[in-house]
Amino acid sequence: MSRLFEELVLKRGFSPSFLNPKYEDLPSPKLLPDMEKAVSRIKKAVSSKEKVIIYGDYDADGVTASTVMLDALKLAGATEVQTMLPDRFLDGYGMSRRVVESAKKTGATLVITVDCGSANGEIIKELKEAGVETIVTDHHECPEIMPEAVAIVNPKRKDVAKVVPEFESHIEELMGLRELAGVGVAFMVARGMMEEGMIPEGQEKWMLDLVLIGTICDSMKMSEINRILCFYGVKVLKKTRRVGLLELMRTAGVKEITADAIGFQIGPRLNAAGRMTNAEVALRLLQEKSKVEAAKLAEEIERLNAERKRQQALAVDEVHERGVSEEPVLVTTGEWHEGVLGIIAGRLVEEYFRPTFVLSEVEKGILKGSGRSFGDFNLAEALKAVSSTIIGGGGHAGAAGVKLKREALETFKAQINDYYRSLGLSNQERFLEKRPDLEVRDVGEFTFEFLEELKMLEPFGVGNEVPIFEIPDALIVDTLTMGPEGKHLKLMIRGEDGKILKLIAFNVPKEWLEFRSGEKVDILVNIEENEWDGFKNIEGRILDLRGC
Repeated sequence: MSRLFEELVLKRGFSPSFLNPKYEDLPSPKLLPDMEKAVSRIKKAVSSKEKVIIYGDYDADGVTASTVMLDALKLAGATEVQTMLPDRFLDGYGMSRRVVESAKKTGATLVITVDCGSANGEIIKELKEAGVETIVTDHHECPEIMPEAVAIVNPKRKDVAKVVPEFESHIEELMGLRELAGVGVAFMVARGMMEEGMIPEGQEKWMLDLVLIGTICDSMKMSEINRILCFYGVKVLKKTRRVGLLELMRTAGVKEITADAIGFQIGPRLNAAGRMTNAEVALRLLQEKSKVEAAKLAEEIERLNAERKRQQALAVDEVHERGVSEEPVLVTTGEWHEGVLGIIAGRLVEEYFRPTFVLSEVEKGILKGSGRSFGDFNLAEALKAVSSTIIGGGGHAGAAGVKLKREALETFKAQINDYYRSLGLSNQERFLEKRPDLEVRDVGEFTFEFLEELKMLEPFGVGNEVPIFEIPDALIVDTLTMGPEGKHLKLMIRGEDGKILKLIAFNVPKEWLEFRSGEKVDILVNIEENEWDGFKNIEGRILDLRGC
């Protein structure tokens, strides 16, 4: 083990089990609330040949979770199964009354939710009154009053201490289970079915490619449980049998299975369908058996993702041109596609270091939008504080949706900012700062052997981010702007050991382009291997650049 890698492992406090995850160390699925009830009800549905509806969500987690549950039911012998997703524009988040209509129309007697359902007691009650039972599998926060479902498999249930046998002796595992994505919970149900003899042992592992994608795309913390799921998920994705995924990766230009490839190439494309039109396109892609049809769906998703990026860029450019207020919470409006409001808000948070709401007029006189936050400013609590001004809204601390009348816009801006000021928050920008793991003065320590050691930590994710290194007092020996508009930067720097390291950055701030050879700089970088024309080299991706 190199000195640099040993120091990194020590700094992050990684245990031997984190570095060498074992599938058999996954906790028993029976630790999840109502798991035995859920598996028993599914077994009854399969043996009685009941019609079942799997109801998911329109994001990458929901689409992958729906497919995992479908795979599990089919492996168990179910023949009458359909999947259903909400429409972002018609239904919003969560269960729609359309599922009640669909159950009545098709004669379904069981609905299984994935990645939703915990807060949909009203719809579940309607299903029950129609003679349809519901199993909820979810990972979102639960209300005080739980739905009238046959089983609610959710690690975040408030009554988990009462419903999990021997709770006290399994607290650590249960805390790890709380970090599961919706697809992770669905996979645990599949494992429960396997332990009950409904699925051939080992076959459930082929679902881990989707567990990997959903977990990373839903930004779940890389707990030891998620680490195991994602570590083996990478292995499965490399040999995936899903022609839809293979075609998606082909059109996206994925060359290597990494967290970056999943988070920035695969995930955004799966999400693009639900953002721009309907997530059913992504769902069909994951379930497609024909390579020809999968190729068509992948090309359609590629087109939707390109349009998503175009719409996003136009909106962000418009905000830049108009300028923004100096208020602590940024609220901006425009005639923008509803499906991209959340990612626009996220981008503006990164640029302006402020909580942000992005709103668009979805119907005459009505504004709808998404908020993104960070640090100690909780959006869900903020929206409660201004509830008298808005039509509706809610979500999580870091992400939320809101709806209000256009005439209430200025009042909303004032109230949300007054609420922010009332909290007395200070130095919130620190939560967005990129903090180095280690300081490295001798750039010769960045070797191919070290890069191989770094691969032991993959896949990276929340709580196990790509390592950041600080190179202080580096001497610039050469600088070059790249790209048709000169917005990209290449630097050659010399470390204290006299060795040279190439650094690159894309779409850089203008002040970075002013650095010249002979100057000394402090740099934050990720280190990666780059291959060009058959030659491999080590280079740094610049995250921050400052003069000494």
